[in-house]
Amino acid sequence: MREHFRQHTNPPVFFISAAIVLAFVLWGVFAAGSLGSVADTVFAWIGEYAGWWYILAASFFVIVVFTIMLSRWGRIKLGPDDARPEFGTLAWFSMLFTAGMGIGLVFYSVNEPATHFQSPSILQSQTGSADASIEALKYTFFHWGIHPWAIYVILGAALGYFAFRRGLPLRPASALYPLIGDRIYGPIGNVIDIVAVFGTLFGIATSLGFGSGQIATGLNLTFGTPDTAWMQILVIGILTLIAVTSVMLGIDKGIRRLSLFNLGGAVLMALVVLVVGPTLVIMQYFAGGIGNYLQTLPQTSFQMFFGNEAAQTWQQGWTIFYWGWWISWSPFVGMFMARISYGITLRKFIGGAILAPTLASMFWFSIFGGGGLYYILQGNEAIANADSTSALFTFIEALPIAGVLATLLSLLSIVVVAVFFATSSDSGSLVVDILTNGGDPNPDWKQRLFWAVTEGAIAAILLVAGNAAGGDPLGALQTTAVAAGLPFSFVLVFVCWGLLKALSEEPASGSAARTPEPSQPATRPSDGYVSQPDSASPQKVYR
Repeated sequence: MREHFRQHTNPPVFFISAAIVLAFVLWGVFAAGSLGSVADTVFAWIGEYAGWWYILAASFFVIVVFTIMLSRWGRIKLGPDDARPEFGTLAWFSMLFTAGMGIGLVFYSVNEPATHFQSPSILQSQTGSADASIEALKYTFFHWGIHPWAIYVILGAALGYFAFRRGLPLRPASALYPLIGDRIYGPIGNVIDIVAVFGTLFGIATSLGFGSGQIATGLNLTFGTPDTAWMQILVIGILTLIAVTSVMLGIDKGIRRLSLFNLGGAVLMALVVLVVGPTLVIMQYFAGGIGNYLQTLPQTSFQMFFGNEAAQTWQQGWTIFYWGWWISWSPFVGMFMARISYGITLRKFIGGAILAPTLASMFWFSIFGGGGLYYILQGNEAIANADSTSALFTFIEALPIAGVLATLLSLLSIVVVAVFFATSSDSGSLVVDILTNGGDPNPDWKQRLFWAVTEGAIAAILLVAGNAAGGDPLGALQTTAVAAGLPFSFVLVFVCWGLLKALSEEPASGSAARTPEPSQPATRPSDGYVSQPDSASPQKVYR
């Protein structure tokens, strides 16, 4: 048993990560108020003193990934030159999209544009006007568009390149090999992996907790079921069971199929609302929103609201929070994207993982957010005043449908929310296991089971604790995970440096660069894998 554990884990990362997780869970259970106060204080400090850094860093990552995509390096494959993709384009897109955005698209689909629309401190147009609604949609596009996907892609591209083309373990520290060499296998690499586990596990656990609240609210509004903490715990249990089943079946039979089902449900939901809702207005929001977003993107990317305290507060609560959230999730989404992207070129990886999801997100928010804004402009105060858990269902009630069709649409929404959470949980469980086992892309099934159950257990325990103590430990953990994005943002800058340094060593001739010959040759993810080089013959990737 001890030998099996040693071979299938990286003990320092596994045990230290488990200890940190346990400590924070106990803190949330026994002192929810204290945890919340400390988390809010840390995040407030970050917003005030490091917000400028988040603004610069996020835009820097956009510049780097598009530079790589448009350069000769775009022809380089994530794998040997003769590598073939492991998954088809549709399956690949569905997995990366549902893992990368997931429930947030549903959770904030109506509420976020409505909130921005009612924030006069950031709007240039007259409050309550149609022009102001376009501006509100622009900020929503900004938070869910190119910038978050660029953050994910920079780490995903680096990990896919170093793992499948250079033969290094699939772990964030591998991207720093050109800078620190074999020290990625020591304390430095372990610290990076521990921070990645922290952001991933707490991010998914808090999302499970918040998503269970939206599902419980939807069930209450649609079927009259009780909207209580115990109903939310039941929802978490069901979602965790779905995620466990998916992750135990593996990527091809489990995660891929569930992601395709999820994407199909989301497309059906969007098409129904597009047809029965204000179709022409939605398409106008889509076209106008894209135009406004692209025209103002350079300005919005580097915007700081000097002298406007209300706008600065808004920026800290939305833009800075989002950038920290996406950065803290980048190890999870980036690693998962790398794991499913063997055999494709960097150009396809970057273009497919930024442009396609961004366009899909814009269309989604135009349908739900734009539709919600239209009804608000028509005088619907219920949508304007709804919170994030009930806004979607309040919007559905405003559609010109009734009876069975309205009930079916609400039920479809609940199913889409649930499966979005399951797809985030199963892919997150896989990534946490890869992080704690030293970079093996095919983790042992017992560990996959352990982390999948752990995510659900953390959400359920803290939900009960918050309900009993009157605090919000889940929210505090989410804020703490976002705060973890600050140190990891510096790691991502070094990841950019390491990737650009490695790419500059690729020969310029040929349709794609030839692969250097490491002592541990790059293999398909499904092949046998050595998670760490032999100590007597260290892996020399660079000549």
